[in-house]
Amino acid sequence: MQNHREKIVLICLDIFTLNLAWSMYFWIRVRSGWFSHSLEPDFWAPMLAVCVFWMLVFFLFGLYRSWYAQSRFDEFAAISKSATFGVLVLFFAIFVDDRGVGTPLESRLLILIYWTLMVVCVGGGRFLQHTFQRRLLQAGIGLRNTLIVGWSAKARELYDSIKLYPALGYKIVCFVPVATEPLRESYKDVPIVDSIRELPAIIDRYDVKDVLIALDSTEHDKLLSVIASCNSHEISLKIIPDLYDIISGQARTNQIYGFPLIEIMPQLMQPWERAVKRTIDIVVSFMILFIGFPLWLLVGLLIKLESQGPVFYTQERVGKEEKHFRIIKFRSMHAEAERDSGPVWAERKDPRVTRVGKILRMSRIDEVPQFINVLDGNMSLVGPRPERPFFVDQLSKEIPLYKRRLKVRPGVTGWAQVKHKYDESVEDVRKKVQYDLWYIENMTLRLDFKILLNTIVVVLTGRGH
Repeated sequence: MQNHREKIVLICLDIFTLNLAWSMYFWIRVRSGWFSHSLEPDFWAPMLAVCVFWMLVFFLFGLYRSWYAQSRFDEFAAISKSATFGVLVLFFAIFVDDRGVGTPLESRLLILIYWTLMVVCVGGGRFLQHTFQRRLLQAGIGLRNTLIVGWSAKARELYDSIKLYPALGYKIVCFVPVATEPLRESYKDVPIVDSIRELPAIIDRYDVKDVLIALDSTEHDKLLSVIASCNSHEISLKIIPDLYDIISGQARTNQIYGFPLIEIMPQLMQPWERAVKRTIDIVVSFMILFIGFPLWLLVGLLIKLESQGPVFYTQERVGKEEKHFRIIKFRSMHAEAERDSGPVWAERKDPRVTRVGKILRMSRIDEVPQFINVLDGNMSLVGPRPERPFFVDQLSKEIPLYKRRLKVRPGVTGWAQVKHKYDESVEDVRKKVQYDLWYIENMTLRLDFKILLNTIVVVLTGRGH
């Protein structure tokens, strides 16, 4: 099944099982005669409201992400977890409502029955649906076009193993070798095409959704080039385990369906975490801009008094998915500081920085206007720092994985900023890219809070420059 069709089926199935669970609960609570009630409640309106509520909970808990090759048991556990959260919310809502209408306290125990019905109906429905989907995959229906990068004993062994597990959802359409010399034309009717230099074109030609990397030990130096070549496509990248150490810190190390493949740069943050992260971005940015408004006026006045030029400095930066936007800062350098030099990195004792600018940079106050960029959605509180298009083009050629930083929204601060100093050379950028990729791989709300606390420490102690 295609991704959108799978989601439509899941949504329809969930609506059915949610309403089934509600109908069974309503019969037990009202029609069975097992529990007393002073006034028979309505059936349809609460069912509609509860259904919408559960759909929202399931979305926030990431239950509508792509399922391919995931464990049915793991999904059942995720449903149980989301059902527990939702039932707790309903419990407190019922508690408040019961206090108003005087419903007996004993009736709240029915929420346990509802929880059981939810888990059994929704979890059972999902289990049957995915069991049926696996049967379709085993019959060759709904497979995803997949290519294997590499032509070696490992690559052939990987192909043979995949043929034994059709429920993984892979349909191997070709091998893409590293070597440029002529090779045999096919392996078990699967063509061997071109080389990795043509990888982007091959992905488009075969409509590839997954890339499996199985390089020989003598070809490990090609791994980063392969990953960089796939960066412009929305595809899933997986490698065999013995290649993991080359990109340590950039891959999820769990097995998939008990099958030894490791996913590179997966999307780890749950939808509800992304929603909370964005909410925190908006609330914190608004509070900083609003509460500190008198101080920001004073800063603007000091900038104008010391040197000619605007209070704010705007500059084109590259954000998420290579979207260009203009970042906003308090001006800390003389106006037209790069008029003659062109784009250059700031130095430790940069002569272009004004006296007020030195204080602003040391206290990080020059960064405050970026909270406007956070409010408009181009930035987040935490994420990789956005860079100028000139440097993005330059660094992408020198650092193969540099553009993978552009898969997430850039931040006012980040893991690289609290762990490393300002960029003064390509080597500084290389080090920061490692930190950024580690953050993208491990990004959670907990890590964001840790980075924010570390940022406060950095500002208070005056570390960096």
